Amino acid sequence: MHIDVSLDVFKALTDRLRYEGHSFDDVIRELLALDSPIEADRDAERGIEDGEPLNDVNRSFRRLMGEFYSRGLILPDGTGLRARYKGQEFQARIEGGRWIDEKGQEHSSPSSAARAITGNNVNGLRFWEARRPVDTFWRKLDSITGQSS
Repeated sequence: MHIDVSLDVFKALTDRLRYEGHSFDDVIRELLALDSPIEADRDAERGIEDGEPLNDVNRSFRRLMGEFYSRGLILPDGTGLRARYKGQEFQARIEGGRWIDEKGQEHSSPSSAARAITGNNVNGLRFWEARRPVDTFWRKLDSITGQSS
């Protein structure tokens, strides 16, 4: 599919690319607050994450390193997570390379964890805030995507 845009729009979209593998589609989805759970589910079924094949060895290695990884987002163990929805605060944490919510449930992505709270498809990178062990303040996940601690 081809979409014509002006040079100014192209430059603005290009400026929003944050890491290798971040596509214009990703940028536009973020601007429109859309998520693609179908794509994420398909990738998970095929064993692909952020364009990279994930076999059991890769998954185990990331967890052994104490990092949660989901589509370019890297969060170290000890990261606190919080979100506010309908006046209520929800919390989660990264433990053993896994995203664990208040009820002890594991989630494969920020959007999955947000969907468990809202019952709707939500852009988890905008829904959640994180405070990594090296941080002194909370930051939206979309501001730290592609960065490690």
